[in-house]
Amino acid sequence: MENVNWETNHSGQSGFILVGIFSQSKHPTLLCVVIFIVLLMALIGNTVLIFLIHSDTHLHTAMYFFISQLSLMDVMYISVTVPKMLIDQAMGVNKISAPECAVQMFLYVTLAGSEFFFLAAMAYDRYVAICHPLRYSVLMNHRVCLLLASGCWFLGSVDGFMLTPITMTFPFCRSREIHHFFCEVPAVMKLSCSDTSLYETLMYLCCVLMLLIPVTVISSSYFFILLTIHRMNSAEVRKKAFATCSSHMTVVILFYGAAVYTYMLPNSYHTPEKDMVVSVFYTILTPVLNPLIYSFRNKDVMGALKKMLNVGPVHQETIK
Repeated sequence: MENVNWETNHSGQSGFILVGIFSQSKHPTLLCVVIFIVLLMALIGNTVLIFLIHSDTHLHTAMYFFISQLSLMDVMYISVTVPKMLIDQAMGVNKISAPECAVQMFLYVTLAGSEFFFLAAMAYDRYVAICHPLRYSVLMNHRVCLLLASGCWFLGSVDGFMLTPITMTFPFCRSREIHHFFCEVPAVMKLSCSDTSLYETLMYLCCVLMLLIPVTVISSSYFFILLTIHRMNSAEVRKKAFATCSSHMTVVILFYGAAVYTYMLPNSYHTPEKDMVVSVFYTILTPVLNPLIYSFRNKDVMGALKKMLNVGPVHQETIK
């Protein structure tokens, strides 16, 4: 019993060892360079998108407000995990203290939970825009948008405040090696020497609830959107409606698919290698894809970008 307590305290003081993705690679230096480039692309892409939305008055609508919030979330999302991973690889260090691990876990869980609800809020915004266009400015005014955004951030933080303390208070008396590149809840839980089955069940139910509410809002919104689009007479209007919705649905499928795999599939479906691949996808690649999905497929954003780069119609006429 004393031995278990000593190991538990020792683990808490020494922290953990992040095995990471570089130990699995035959070319860790090349992988490090690629991830660094992806990090820069994500930070630049999302920062530019945020700047465009806040500086161009044509983009001061509810839809672009939520896109800017999503971009802010992506900047924080990738900054929570990737910079430390790259610095550790460059310095040859792979340790993380228990407080650092807890902070990383809390921020990650909070951001992931908030994004679930933000995607639902964006679906509701599309529903109002397409199904109730005449009342859009009233139903989705600035105050409503701020309330929805605040609610999304609050609900995400509830998830973080609930899961992080419980996870980090379990005794860790096994190997301190986390087979992951950051402190994700399922990966840390595998190190516990106590029975975590009840907590895992509660976490599963929590994740079902966190997913069920947004999925219900998203599916209901798109059900009515599809009905409305079907009744439209203009092919051009239909095309525009599908274009604005398809970008959002692409992000929803990418993010929710990865979340379902990580938190809702039984342990028999999981291996450390698979978990890391999925986490790389939605932690590193999704923040890069989001600004691409919402910019290159959007004429308003591309117009604002051309204006910022001073290559818009006015400048072209001056040159002529």
